[in-house]
Amino acid sequence: MSYGVSRNFVQHMAKPLACLLMALTFCVMAGTVKAEAATRVLALGDSLTAGYNLPADAMFPVVLERRLRAAGHDVEVVNAGVSGDTAQGGLERLDWALADKVDAVIVELGANDMLRGIDPALTEKSLDEILSKLSERKIPVLLAGMLAAPGLGKDYGTQFSAIYPRLAQKYGALLYPFFLDGIVGDNTLNQPDGMHPTRAGVEIIVERIMPKVTELLERAKSKTSQPK
Repeated sequence: MSYGVSRNFVQHMAKPLACLLMALTFCVMAGTVKAEAATRVLALGDSLTAGYNLPADAMFPVVLERRLRAAGHDVEVVNAGVSGDTAQGGLERLDWALADKVDAVIVELGANDMLRGIDPALTEKSLDEILSKLSERKIPVLLAGMLAAPGLGKDYGTQFSAIYPRLAQKYGALLYPFFLDGIVGDNTLNQPDGMHPTRAGVEIIVERIMPKVTELLERAKSKTSQPK
């Protein structure tokens, strides 16, 4: 009995094997494209983004991603929040945060600057540099604003609150005027410190900011669909 493979057999099997190989290659490529299709949003912020004293599933980036996916968006929201961070701190770690692929950025910084009474001009300078770097990379931005506490005085409040609309206009960024809109002063939506949202508070924040984030995703998709 011969164990050799005849030429006819090889020729007979060559075409089906080639077709199978092509099909497998297509499946792998399709899977790769699908995996890369998710829009990656970086949430650059302080403890309000990081999820201070909250379980992982109640943190702002996680809740936002869950809501966006439920609405049909293929998106990944990366938590780049650091508790206690100022605008300068966010600037100092921006390049590191952008090391991986990022399609859009939500910038939520400045609350700690305000609480520490940092000169609004310094806060604006740091935020300006952040937006400038993102603009150079052509990354769409949603700037989440903050309002100054009344106890800091009228002059400080006026200077601080003007930072966000001014920078959003300068760089053509989307603006969400007040990140904590809808939860300030409500004990059921804030932790005992009166500054950080509860799980329910985060849900309100996400619900209110969703339209702006959806617009941010549209800008990101428009950018990636343009010919290079």
